Amino acid sequence: MSRRFNSATDEEIRNAEVADSYFHRTMRILRAKGLENTPVHAEVAYKTSNPDEWFVVAGLDEVANLLSGLEVEARAVPEGTICGPHEPVLTISGPYGAFAEHETAILGFLCQASGVATGAARCRLAAGDKPVISFGARRMHPAITPMIERSAYLGGCDRVAVDLAVQRMGIPATGTLPHALVLILGSTAEAAKAFDEVIEPEVPRTILIDTFDDEKFGALLAARAIPDSIYAVRLDTPGNRRGDFRDLMKEVRWELDRHGYEHVKIFASGGIDVDYILHLNDVCDAYGVGGAIADAPMIDYSLDIVEVNGEDRSKRGKRGGRKRLLLMPDGSHRVVPADAPTPEGARDLLQPLDPDAPVSAARERVLRQLASGRYTL
Repeated sequence: MSRRFNSATDEEIRNAEVADSYFHRTMRILRAKGLENTPVHAEVAYKTSNPDEWFVVAGLDEVANLLSGLEVEARAVPEGTICGPHEPVLTISGPYGAFAEHETAILGFLCQASGVATGAARCRLAAGDKPVISFGARRMHPAITPMIERSAYLGGCDRVAVDLAVQRMGIPATGTLPHALVLILGSTAEAAKAFDEVIEPEVPRTILIDTFDDEKFGALLAARAIPDSIYAVRLDTPGNRRGDFRDLMKEVRWELDRHGYEHVKIFASGGIDVDYILHLNDVCDAYGVGGAIADAPMIDYSLDIVEVNGEDRSKRGKRGGRKRLLLMPDGSHRVVPADAPTPEGARDLLQPLDPDAPVSAARERVLRQLASGRYTL
């Protein structure tokens, strides 16, 4: 049967049909030479010359599922660990042929998920305690929507926007309403009333106010339509009309407050990123973030062999030999050779992969680390 969507199936990924061709050719050569089971030790790390870069490790759930049943020993940092350059986040030991053709998928799982989680963590850091909602699924291929929403939540988003993520992973979902509903029903007030009548009460009533109306008038229309249940008004004002978005929000806040709607929060969406959040945070109460999370720069990991047949062997530009990644008593990380003594109070971060580790635990790990003050924008 012909495929209608340009995405790989679970079976195609597990069978390494998504691998770069040169891995298939490499294995043909090694099999011809009888070397396909050569024991190696490989590490995944992010190499950069900027020592201050940090990133959230995500995607290990899919790596664990891919490697399950293979004749390899895989160890990794707990998902949600914030790491830095040259720190091994995943190690794989075993016959090279057991995992060689999975390198493409392993890096793909880690690079993009970690990028999304890091984008979310940066927005979380900028927003402080104010809610950040993942709005970015529509910016990427729908086949990876669950990965995007999981990684965004893991990185610190409070909620996500796609129900499939809720069904699969138990991640809290939310939803406001689109311009389409306002356009079809004919007014902001009618859309607010319809949402309030039909949608379950546990879903916050966040009403989009800029379809037809000046924002300050739209906010009052929404608040007056459902005064007892409205949670927030959402400003999604197009960039070519918003001017100083912060000043516009202050105007909306003034009108809401002076008409007795002090409890109604202001929710911003549309091109929101870290800089916008920092600019708006003294007047805005919550954020819907799309591309700055879903399309955040991927983390450019590489997977490198550092040992062959028990002998140190690594390419130029790679720090050679097996390594350990230690968590020091002060919360910092230290990379040491595998046979180095363990400093007092330090512990190993690399642990056996756990495919069933809950995403909620990874998210809490991220939030604890962000709260430490060690990481800055």
